[in-house]
Order: sequence, then structure tokens, then C-alpha cells
Amino acid sequence: MSLLSEVLTGGITGGTSIQFAAQGESISERGGVVNLGTEGSMLCGALAAYAIASKTGHPWFGAMAGAIAGGLLAFVHAYFVLSRKANQLATGLVVLFLGLGLTSLFGVDYVQALAPSFRSTAIPLLSRIPFIGAIAFKQDMLVYLSYVLMPLSYWIIFRSRWGVLLRAAGERSEVLTAHGHGVISIQYIAVVVGGMLAGLGGAHLSIAYTNSWFENMVQGRGFVAVAVVMFAARQPFKVAAGSYLFGAALALSPALQSRGYGINQYALDAVPYVVTIVVLIALGRRQSNQIPEGLSKVFEASIAG
Repeated sequence: MSLLSEVLTGGITGGTSIQFAAQGESISERGGVVNLGTEGSMLCGALAAYAIASKTGHPWFGAMAGAIAGGLLAFVHAYFVLSRKANQLATGLVVLFLGLGLTSLFGVDYVQALAPSFRSTAIPLLSRIPFIGAIAFKQDMLVYLSYVLMPLSYWIIFRSRWGVLLRAAGERSEVLTAHGHGVISIQYIAVVVGGMLAGLGGAHLSIAYTNSWFENMVQGRGFVAVAVVMFAARQPFKVAAGSYLFGAALALSPALQSRGYGINQYALDAVPYVVTIVVLIALGRRQSNQIPEGLSKVFEASIAG
């Protein structure tokens, strides 16, 4: 396999967990709620998926458990910021540390445990397409699910009736209230769905990508997902591109090392973060990066506080 093929394949595999989390955060932010606890939802999803897959012997049960666990932690965030009117940014960080503490406490028994994982499955015909087939269509089932998630997220946000309500909740919540719609209930759904997708991203990390569980295994991917969402202007396809870009940057280091390139390891570790931010900023357009009015109020309130 060439260096380019290896990096691109690794980009899809490594970026899938971020894409799930980022698509979920896009939905949450479209509703006017920032969830910095995305990292915590990914951690809870990773542990729940690995634990349930280990107990049941079925990775799909693990994936479902991961989504549920991520959604439950996101519900905690939603309760405090929507029902108790707590600061969104501060609450997100608290929820993150809650997720980190819970997974550190309950994950000890699963560090050495074995669990079934999703294996690469070639899609007939598509996997035979020159160059692209081996990269995109010889992946695991959660990767294929993430392919479907891209257009599905776009349709939900921009073409469905609920998407109209969601965007109105983030832009003009008073209009929804005037027409008799419950803004809070829509935002609750958006945050919990976002957490479930983040949990599914964590599940991919533990039972498809690394095939293991260890403490704090997400290692900042939740924050990367939030950053990707903001730089990609909450556009589903741009979000996916940014996620895969980060995954490709992650894959670059081991690919170069396996070929004997003598590059400073610390510099290679910084590459994914630097490349993702620089490219997303370069490609972003100011007009399309205007954040929803509801999010503007969140940041303004945090600065004023």
C-alpha cells in the first residue's frame, strides 16, 4: 500500500469517531446549545460499548449501549443549561469531568477484558473501484453508517420540518414560542441526539478502531469535534471533511514511522491539530460561518460574566 493510500484509509477509519461526535454537536449547536462535554459523552460511549460488547459478545449491542450512554450524559448537560439556566460553557466542562471520572471509576475492570469488535467488510463491486474502493469501501460497518449520516444530517437540518424548528430554536426562539412550539423540548432533543452520536463515536473508537478500552482513550477528540463544527460552520459535509482530515493527519505519523522517516515525534503529534485548524480556517467563508443567534448570546454572556 502506498503512503497516500495508507494515510487516506487511516483518515477515514480514524476520523469516523470524530465525525459522529461532530455531526451530533452540529445538531446541538443548530438548536442554540454548545456542548463542551462532547468529550465526556464519547468517553462514556466508548466504555459502555466495550463493556456491553464484552458481556454480550455482540458489537452491535455495544454500539447501541454507547449511544445510550452518550445520550444520558448529554441529558445531564441539557438539564442544567436548559432547565436550570446554567452557563453552557462551564457546565460542558463539568460534564466532561463527570464523564472522565465515571469512566475512570467503572472502566478499571475492562482494561484487560476482551470484547468482539467490528471488522473490515468489503462492499461488493464498490470495493473493486480502482484506488477509491480499497480506501473507502473496505471498512467496518460503523464507518459505512457514518457515510449515511452525512446526507441524513443535511436532510434533517435543512430539508425536514423538524430541522426548520431546530434552526429556529437556535436563531429566533421567540418566533417558535409565538407559534406555540416548545423551544426547550426541541433543544433537549437536539442535545441528547448530539450526545448519542458522540457516544456512537466513542463506541467506534473502542470496538472498531482500537479494539480496546483504557482510561481517557478519547484523548481530546471531543474537543476536536467541537472545533471542527465551529470552523466548518455546522455544515454536515464540511464537518465530515474536517473530521476525515484530522483522521488523515493522525494516520500520517505511523505511516511515516513505518517507512523509516526520521521526523521528530513531538512535531508529528502536533500535526493533526495544526493541519485541521489551518485548513478549516483557510476554507471557511465568513458569510457561512455566522453562528446562530442563540450561540452568540451564549458566548456574549460568558464574556460578560
